[in-house]
Amino acid sequence: MTAGSVAPSPLVRLHVDAPCEVWLKLECLQPIGSFKLRGATNAIRQASPDELRAGVWTTSAGNMAQGVCWVARELAVPATVVAPDHAPRAKLDAVERLGGRAITVPFETWWEAMETGAFPGVDGFFVHPVLDERVMAGNGVIGLELAEQLDDIDAVLVAWGGGGLTTGIASALAAVSPQTRVIGCEPETGAPLAASLAAGRPVAVDYRPSFVDGAGSKALLPAMWERARDLVAGAATVSLADAAAAVRLLATRAHVVAEGAGALAPAAALAGAGGSGRVVCIVSGGNIDPERLATVLAGSVPD
Repeated sequence: MTAGSVAPSPLVRLHVDAPCEVWLKLECLQPIGSFKLRGATNAIRQASPDELRAGVWTTSAGNMAQGVCWVARELAVPATVVAPDHAPRAKLDAVERLGGRAITVPFETWWEAMETGAFPGVDGFFVHPVLDERVMAGNGVIGLELAEQLDDIDAVLVAWGGGGLTTGIASALAAVSPQTRVIGCEPETGAPLAASLAAGRPVAVDYRPSFVDGAGSKALLPAMWERARDLVAGAATVSLADAAAAVRLLATRAHVVAEGAGALAPAAALAGAGGSGRVVCIVSGGNIDPERLATVLAGSVPD
């Protein structure tokens, strides 16, 4: 559990014309601007001193990187991050600000490091950003908080990157609020969850990087498919234009800064993906490059 280390995030109503009652779970207000602090804290604090002797490392586009570096700094151990070369500059700058070392590599190399948990020249305690059960348990605290903060939740919409956030929340809600549906939200530029649920088996898809850097991929990790097919009620695919519009809406109407992945759930809710009842959207992160935010606020979609 992350109690005592990570504060519960606020849950607020979004007053906007929508097919449902929209609530925002503001994980973007965590100290690193992302929910990833929960899983990183839970995983690293359960490691032994011997496991941490050589430091910690992870594979991340930026938010888990910050979570790992935040906890490593608290424990005074070195942290290394292997990141894809499309990772936002704002997130890589935050890694360096927190005292971590970032290694940027092509997407395929990064994906291989995430699958294998190994990278040449990097040692230490590996925190898998998705499949580590301690990470998923830390994420699951969000589900427990929701059950305490709001009654009669019909659906929870969550950005799907690797699946650790979605399945963590779904596991917790299955225990405390089994009537609540959990729906994964992906960008149109990489939506393997939607394709796999439709096919009834893992399916690889074409993937291209976008400003929604914290979600979307070319395929599901095999172990994550085994969890998702029993826990996730469905998937929603969001266009880049709708994701940008949701970032803009959150900034202008709710005064909340969300990154692309953080806006997927609100975008999907506004499109009706959560149904017509009481829908909670996980605003998973707020780490967006200022230039990209300026582009969105000006009415365009960032490259």
